[in-house]
Amino acid sequence: MGGCFSKPKPVEVKVEVVLPEKEREKEEMSPNGKASPLAYKANGTTRHYHHEERPINLNPYTNPKDMVEASVCHVKDLENGQMREVDLGCGKALLIKQNGEYYAMGHKCPHYGAPLVKGVLSRGRVRCPWHGACFNIATGDIEDFPGLDGLPKFQVKIEKERVYIRASKQALQSQRRTKVMAKCIALSNYSTAITNMLIIGAGPAGLVCAETLRQEGFSDRIVICTSEKYLPYDRSKLSKSMDSQAEQILLRSKEFFHTYDIEVLTESQVVNVDTKSKMVVFKDGFRMEYNKLLIATGSTPKTLTCKGKELDNVFTIRTPEDANRVVKLATSRNAVIVGASFLGMEVAAYLCEKAHSVSVVELENIPFKKFLGEKVGLAIMKLFESNRVKFYMQTEVSELREQEGKLKEVVLKSGKVLRADVCVIGIGASPTTGFLKQSGVTIDSKGYIPVNKMMQTNVPSVFAAGDVVTFPLTFRNNKKVNVPHWQMAHMQGRIAALNMLAQGTEINTIPYLWTAMFGKSIRYAGNGEGFDDVIIQGDIEELKFVAFYTRNDEVIAVASMNYDPIVSKVAEVMASGKAIRKRDVEMFVRHCKTGDISWLTGKGS
Repeated sequence: MGGCFSKPKPVEVKVEVVLPEKEREKEEMSPNGKASPLAYKANGTTRHYHHEERPINLNPYTNPKDMVEASVCHVKDLENGQMREVDLGCGKALLIKQNGEYYAMGHKCPHYGAPLVKGVLSRGRVRCPWHGACFNIATGDIEDFPGLDGLPKFQVKIEKERVYIRASKQALQSQRRTKVMAKCIALSNYSTAITNMLIIGAGPAGLVCAETLRQEGFSDRIVICTSEKYLPYDRSKLSKSMDSQAEQILLRSKEFFHTYDIEVLTESQVVNVDTKSKMVVFKDGFRMEYNKLLIATGSTPKTLTCKGKELDNVFTIRTPEDANRVVKLATSRNAVIVGASFLGMEVAAYLCEKAHSVSVVELENIPFKKFLGEKVGLAIMKLFESNRVKFYMQTEVSELREQEGKLKEVVLKSGKVLRADVCVIGIGASPTTGFLKQSGVTIDSKGYIPVNKMMQTNVPSVFAAGDVVTFPLTFRNNKKVNVPHWQMAHMQGRIAALNMLAQGTEINTIPYLWTAMFGKSIRYAGNGEGFDDVIIQGDIEELKFVAFYTRNDEVIAVASMNYDPIVSKVAEVMASGKAIRKRDVEMFVRHCKTGDISWLTGKGS
């Protein structure tokens, strides 16, 4: 069995709380300087530390030369509910006024660097305009995803009707902050075959689960196992940035896992789980006992069933090597994409400037028809056609023909024969749950794991998160859904961790996804399954529009292009528990242009 780290020897237990970065802002201070006690758990036991008995000093800024203080505006320059990006000379900050109080924190989303001043301020948090991550304005902590880090927070003071911000130069430059984590220096008297927390799967759900456990003070052994040879990486980039090397898209460095004692066992596939004895069996026969288990194994790409499906230059994009090899084979040659899925269309868009020709084969008559509707799907199709992508719709592949062992032609059931030097299959995926058949964990007819709002399976000590689960979606009246989105996997991993620690926390988030094609982004929030109407505002021909998906008069999802931050605003309304009705749509769009959504959320900014 492969491994990222060697197995430690049994030694004495020590627990310490460590600062994740030198450039952390004062963790014990709120933006207005008020202190709040933190809680840490040593081997599962909670202890509250007051300032006089903290195990370490949480203020790393003992060097005054690292601090900067600047007057940024007059008190009357900012109204309640407003945000402003301000310059402190050596970096920028986001200044916020809400309910008469001033707050300051990092101005860029740590995920992709979006300017948060263009985001949505509501209910004590700022939502990113691009991908929907949410940050608490009082602490800077990330409260909804994607992304792993929060924002640095800065001190604000008022003097002579001027607003001053005091901040660390390093924090201003880094624009990110990892939460304080408990660190287990060593574990006492344990065997390498026993772990307290075992996480199967190293995607975002598994990684966020492990990080959350440490953030909540858990100080016993945590093991992540993955069948892949890499540390957790951003798989969503495999179809958006296909030239990326694995090292470029790692979610955390090797040093990070060492620092926080999160063990990662690579090339370690679990083939059997016995929930009665709390034991897992690996492919090489190694056995490991656990106390709590998270299943976050993701999905496995579907493949074709026709002749030629095993040819070398036929791919499902699953690893960095897959993506890299597709680009190499497609350069100045002919590429065929089977399936107008998000993955398939992203691959087609990426290959356009590199390949001699790009063809897309799809069973439906319009891409994304079931997900985005006919009008939006058709507009996207036209965008692709204007970039030399050829579509073959309402047909399937009947055969992949070879010449000297390599793919040369894709034969369609319509009779059309396409020249092909490489073929990418993007026809969907199935949950990777086959190894659970004899485990006692309930699996539904489609292979998904049903969980409750605490991400708990039918077995109390077993939790599941990510692409493998169906769960009750609160804003859709607890409808059981599968949401295979990057953002959702993060949130489910966090909720699972909190409940592995018996905190009784239920998931309550709005699904949020995005895709990028030809330099244009589609943003989407909600869950449009079963929509019966689409209301479009803006100019769909110019690809500057917002589409509201409704069911029984209520908006259940929204998609946009070049209309930021309206999707984040809709997500924030949905998260507040308010419904947007058909009759509200036009007024909502009009109010969004002014930045005011308080009329609908029912809460002041």
